[in-house]
Amino acid sequence: MSNKETNSEISGERLHIFRHITWIFLNAALIATMFTIFTPLGLTMGFGNGIEDIFSPPSAAEQGNQFFPTPTNRPRPLIGIVVGHWGRQDDFGAVCPDGLTELDVNKEVASRVQEALRSEGFDVDLLKENDERLTGYKAIALVSIHADSCVFYNLEATGFKVAAAMATARPDKANRLVSCVYSRYTEVTQLPYHAGVTDDMSSYHAFEEIHTDTAAVIIETGFLNLDRQILVQHPDVIADGIAKGILCYVRNEDASPPNESLP
Repeated sequence: MSNKETNSEISGERLHIFRHITWIFLNAALIATMFTIFTPLGLTMGFGNGIEDIFSPPSAAEQGNQFFPTPTNRPRPLIGIVVGHWGRQDDFGAVCPDGLTELDVNKEVASRVQEALRSEGFDVDLLKENDERLTGYKAIALVSIHADSCVFYNLEATGFKVAAAMATARPDKANRLVSCVYSRYTEVTQLPYHAGVTDDMSSYHAFEEIHTDTAAVIIETGFLNLDRQILVQHPDVIADGIAKGILCYVRNEDASPPNESLP
């Protein structure tokens, strides 16, 4: 082999090595650049304790300097339910010959209405007839629950009545609440509407005490004689009709009666 050929081979090997070294440096520079771009600040500055800081809980001093927003309770809309004849000494409302009282029926129905509305996200007050909270009471709705006489008058003494508060600054709201209760109560209970709303209903004493912006109605859920079975054996149905009527009003649902117009 000639010297010329030997020198040519040596030059080729050197060029090959140079290319490999250059390729290694270029890759190293590229990796270093990527590491700098994507590595969190805590890992590139103070590397010795940066990783430990990520997985270690903060010290007491650090915890004191941290701010965590405190969750606040959202106010729940308030609804009032007056239990007819509750809280008045020796006043049980209508009394049947076997000892069943209107108060017994009213309390059972009212407590179920309260439970149903609470499950829908509302605060619900059960109020006595002479409850001190009634003075200036402000809520999105108030319903006073009663039942009708246990005396048998005739076969037409059946069904429910509902009346709006006369003492209100917003009769449109009260009338809409009546429409909603009438619509849903008729649909759920299948009880007929009994014509014959009295002044004692529309001028119910609590209506004079509550805030004039509170939409309020009074309902006679049925007669303790001919409607006794549903009132006593199915208070859940009675309560469901009232609760759905209140929800209809609060949620601004359609209040059209199911089959007929409101008398």
